Amino acid sequence: MIISASKMASVGISVHQKGFASRIPISAPKRRRLPPSSFQPPIRINCSAIESGNRNEAEERSSSQFKEFRSVVFGILATWAVTAASPVIAASQRLPPLSTEPNRCERAFVGNTIGQANGVYDKPIDLRYCDYTNDKSNLKGKSLAAALMSNAKFDGADLSEVVMSKAYAVGASFKGVDFSNAVLDRVNFEKANLQGALFKNTVLSGSTFDNAQLQDAVFEDTIIGYIDLQKLCTNQTIGAEVRLELGCR
Repeated sequence: MIISASKMASVGISVHQKGFASRIPISAPKRRRLPPSSFQPPIRINCSAIESGNRNEAEERSSSQFKEFRSVVFGILATWAVTAASPVIAASQRLPPLSTEPNRCERAFVGNTIGQANGVYDKPIDLRYCDYTNDKSNLKGKSLAAALMSNAKFDGADLSEVVMSKAYAVGASFKGVDFSNAVLDRVNFEKANLQGALFKNTVLSGSTFDNAQLQDAVFEDTIIGYIDLQKLCTNQTIGAEVRLELGCR
């Protein structure tokens, strides 16, 4: 016997006993309509017996929906993991004590040997308070991944083709530095002096310039994302002509 409520709910009863596998034939099922106020249209209750073909189809559809949901969840978690694992080092973050290595400043002439893109290094490079003024040969093309550069001086130095992924350069001085073809990925330039610096064909993805001095800085064919560009444009020390070239609004 099957009872249907406006085609929203149905109950099927089949007789299956050991040695008796026939179904009671129902040629014209009787239907009883319930008053409209006795059910809510958005709620569907299905209690009918599903035959094997329909059951397999329902299971496949449910499995497909679960896989899609799982993919979305995994995608969100993966995005969160990447974002959390590779942020710009904040100025308020606690830094390790100043290295007591006697030749720590010369480490910049060797650089890192692994993990250039992710800021992973074999040995930390502590360049804080080091002076590389007008160095034209020792720093070019070096990998300075995750280097600590706060309060260091690079004025007039050649830093073309360097890789400075996740470097911490808060308060450092880079006046007139050549950053041509360099990868400055997620570098913290907060309060740094970058007057007259040359960013030609330079990657500036994820780098921050909060309260940095950018007077007379040149941005030519710079590779920078839209969001990063909008943040850069908030720096009021950038000249009007440069702002026009960058596309600041």
